[in-house]
Amino acid sequence: MSGADLFGNRNPQHSMFGDGDDRLANPEPVSYLPKPEEIRRRLNSVLAQARAAERMPWDDRKARMWQTVFPQMANWLPEEERDQLRFEFAQEIERLKNAA
Repeated sequence: MSGADLFGNRNPQHSMFGDGDDRLANPEPVSYLPKPEEIRRRLNSVLAQARAAERMPWDDRKARMWQTVFPQMANWLPEEERDQLRFEFAQEIERLKNAA
């Protein structure tokens, strides 16, 4: 009685387990890796915000967050670019701390 329900009806409601539907059995993998161009854009935006400021543009909590997150986000970029952005950000943080 394959393909019929208990009452003999053909094509009953689809199975929750994907019987006969390869899309459900083999879904396409989802990538959660960050895209370097998005990381680059975000880091350059934060760096530009720091450069444009005469004083620390963030409260203490957010400044500490960026000092932790910025170097970690830079890990997704090529080594030379990563190191340069980290260096420039550290310089701006020092400048802003001294301006306070």
